[in-house]
Amino acid sequence: MPGTALVLGGGGPVGGAWMAGVLAGLTEAGIDLGDADVVIGTSAGAVFGSRLRSGVPAADLYERQLSGADAVHLPVTARQTATFLWAALGSRNSQRSIERLARAALRARTGPETDVFDTVGALLGGVRDWPERELQITAIDARTGRPEVFDSRSEVTLLEAVAASCAVPIVWPPVTVAGRRWMDGGSRSTANLQLARGYRRILAVVPSPRAVGPHPSASHQAAELSADGARVVLLSPDRAARREMGRNLADDTRRPAAARAGHAQASALAPSVADAWKG
Repeated sequence: MPGTALVLGGGGPVGGAWMAGVLAGLTEAGIDLGDADVVIGTSAGAVFGSRLRSGVPAADLYERQLSGADAVHLPVTARQTATFLWAALGSRNSQRSIERLARAALRARTGPETDVFDTVGALLGGVRDWPERELQITAIDARTGRPEVFDSRSEVTLLEAVAASCAVPIVWPPVTVAGRRWMDGGSRSTANLQLARGYRRILAVVPSPRAVGPHPSASHQAAELSADGARVVLLSPDRAARREMGRNLADDTRRPAAARAGHAQASALAPSVADAWKG
């Protein structure tokens, strides 16, 4: 097996803040996450994975959550929530569920696609080029419901790939990239751990342990990878973190508290994570 894979999952602005706290806490404890052989990012994880892989220090990502920088205004209405749940929970079959959600996303009345690109562009800051080291970003084809993985060999820009991965169904429109429409890569798997299959050591930082609908959870995927012989550490919010994050992961006011909770959780778990990560 090749070496290490860092998997960063989705979870909206609040989940992303918790993740930034985790990354900073682990880095402060001496765990070199930038040394991963591959970084796999989904939705919020695509944003933070791109910045981390491009050399932005984890401490900077954390401080921006505490200061209120990188604000994301993503108002979600009760109607949008109901539409999302109706589509995602309308089938017990994973593929049919995601196809229902994709159709609903394509029909939904939302703002223009430029809203997604502008917001994601601001979150990426000055990062625009694919990093030299391996970065994989996930998205869902809104026409077929099938997952796709973008990397530096894909004929799309980094901004296009991250925007595709972040296009929350029903709330934001599926974005057009390379002649196809794309929606949030976390729609059927919040972390896409399956992409780390074949790596010997895997660290997954997953703000939301499972997608809405009949889809495999992050813990289920981690168990499958462990059965294949990988050493897997899965970090999701503990009880204290969930309390600070609240129920609405789009509530921007929760970001500082969520980031601090992630930092505290990472500091407590750093010894066990280091043991697994360094092998």
